Amino acid sequence: MNEEVKKYLNGLKKWKAELTKLRKIILECGLKEEFKWMHPCYTDNGKNIVLIHDFKEYCALLFHKGVLLKDSENLLVQQTENVQSARQIRFTDLPEIHELKPTIKEYIKEAIEIEKSGKKIEKKKTSDFNIPKELEQIFSENPNFKKAFKNLSAGRQRGYLLHFDKPKQSKTKLSRIAKNMERIIDGYGLNDCVCGLSKRKPNCDGSHKQLENCE
Repeated sequence: MNEEVKKYLNGLKKWKAELTKLRKIILECGLKEEFKWMHPCYTDNGKNIVLIHDFKEYCALLFHKGVLLKDSENLLVQQTENVQSARQIRFTDLPEIHELKPTIKEYIKEAIEIEKSGKKIEKKKTSDFNIPKELEQIFSENPNFKKAFKNLSAGRQRGYLLHFDKPKQSKTKLSRIAKNMERIIDGYGLNDCVCGLSKRKPNCDGSHKQLENCE
């Protein structure tokens, strides 16, 4: 077992049995085990195929090009509106994984074939996303804020644009922008960890786990 994966699994307080089982199923499909983005990641000829990760309410398989899968069993979930290519299969208990094992393998094998075929995903560019007029107004009034927004990664910008543009009422859009201005100025995305412990700002290096371990 990859030593980093072993450390990851041994450190889990929840979902250890479920993710250990998912790991076994994935390895039966002939993928190589690596550790990327602080999670077990499984590759074929250097190409990312699937990753396992844990959340408070569920654990999941994440297919890097899941949007291209046929999803014959209607299992795939788009984690957030801003995620264009990856898709999850979520689990909440071990029996569910046992029951879906044949299907999980089918999805993994299909994901491998998609990667081998060289299929690409046509992603929307940041310029394709609507900029709410409320945000444009604030940009014109606050050039430093506009500069901070433009300095964010493209993915972080898209996440905010979707979040700000979703409400129908202008006052709600303005409220969302105001609530996130400090995050944007500090370089954080909408869903970035802001525990204050990370040495890899604005990304999280898992330092917040220290807080969980003190509970």
